[in-house]
Amino acid sequence: MITNGSRRRFLGASAATGSLLLLGTRASRAIAGSNDRVRIAVIGLNGRGKSHLAGFGAIPGVEIATVVDPDQKVLDRTLADLAKKAGDAPLATKGGKDFCRVLDDKSIDAITVATPNHWHSLMTIMGAQAGKHVYVEKPLSHDVAEGRVAVEAQKKYGVVVQHGTQRRSNAGIAGLHEALKNGTLPKLKIAYGYCCKPRGSIGTKPDGDPPATLDWDLWKGPAVIDHYNANLVHYNWHWFWKTGNGDLNNQGTHQLDVARWAIDDDQTHPVRALAIGGRFLWNDQGETPNTMFAMAEYPNGQIVLFNVRNVNYKGYEGQVFNEYYLEDGSVITGEGTYKIRRPGSDKAEDLKLPAGKVTPGGEWGSFVSAVRAGDPTRANGNVLDAHYGCVLGHLMNNSYRLGTEVPFDAKAARFGDRKDVAEHFETFHAIMRDGVGIPADGAKYRLGPTLTFDPSTERHTGEYADAANALLKEPNNKGFAVPDAAGI
Repeated sequence: MITNGSRRRFLGASAATGSLLLLGTRASRAIAGSNDRVRIAVIGLNGRGKSHLAGFGAIPGVEIATVVDPDQKVLDRTLADLAKKAGDAPLATKGGKDFCRVLDDKSIDAITVATPNHWHSLMTIMGAQAGKHVYVEKPLSHDVAEGRVAVEAQKKYGVVVQHGTQRRSNAGIAGLHEALKNGTLPKLKIAYGYCCKPRGSIGTKPDGDPPATLDWDLWKGPAVIDHYNANLVHYNWHWFWKTGNGDLNNQGTHQLDVARWAIDDDQTHPVRALAIGGRFLWNDQGETPNTMFAMAEYPNGQIVLFNVRNVNYKGYEGQVFNEYYLEDGSVITGEGTYKIRRPGSDKAEDLKLPAGKVTPGGEWGSFVSAVRAGDPTRANGNVLDAHYGCVLGHLMNNSYRLGTEVPFDAKAARFGDRKDVAEHFETFHAIMRDGVGIPADGAKYRLGPTLTFDPSTERHTGEYADAANALLKEPNNKGFAVPDAAGI
């Protein structure tokens, strides 16, 4: 559980100050010399946590000092694996269930967060308060408000915060986006992200008692959950609103972040967002959509579109990538290397561009480089980039959550004067109708309202403001509450 010292530090700090648009760059725990040791604690040891152990463990001078997980079974398995790799040498890595003990350990330079989504921001905030650099898995935040607090915590304490959006370390993607913004290519009109990977039903499981090995109170932490359910632990929490954000802000966080990265640099948040979709065919316990088409428009008129399709079917075509629609009619497709289809041509050609600027070393090495320098600006996917990308997804999800049922029809959603967006939706609908086989008779979409949003206040305005603003911050359990920005 949260220790008294950590809780006092978390709840009793003074208010944050400074511009909302700048990273805190005060060097914190800079480690001089590229070969100096960096001691890391990995928090969360399933899934992505295993990748953290492998990625950071392979870097010379990085020591996995501590591993943390609230499930003793998972913790024991991880320590046994590490001991096996250590061979005859004694295992230096410690293990525990309580991440707050890591925060109180002054020998730890950085934490990595690979927990369920509802813990990401709180651990980032507390890590910053303890002077620890933070590598946090995507999404940075479970809701809009806590993401802003994570931004303010980074600014106040000056630690490195790097988001687990590995594509931010891809110089090819960076080069394309630089070309879209410096005039080398025509101006971007639509950035389109796809998260179309097959998944399956999670079925239905009864509420019950947690396993004896699991510290259930610590696992749920901030999330207000009435009862333990085996469908939450250890992966399917993604498909419940109190712990996850659906595939839009799961796998889709990567493609959402890439799409927002392509938007002009002076744009922060969208001014309106709309989503339509559903949870088709599975008839299970999950809450989040397995199918979604969403749009968000920025103040300058640029648009992000997003497509989630998880329902498997014969002939399913996986699509986990991005497309770019330019004002001259060109279309660019790819990830790191690209093809472009010019106006009036049916043939795509290779698009050759210079590499863009990223901190070298990939997602793991770039973080370690930033930690050694004590320089938050070296992070590939810093806290501001993370916040802007995650909010984009939260607004789309919130529109969906406020939606109502409408007939399953190609004209189910209206996109104003954006005929091009309507055509993309019609393509999406045709796949659901003809590929997935959703019947036109009797099936329903869930259509969300068009939400309007003020980027400067990070609050909703307009007709649906009250309901939408209620979704900006999830309730938290006592003792695990994410503070407002004045409380860090």
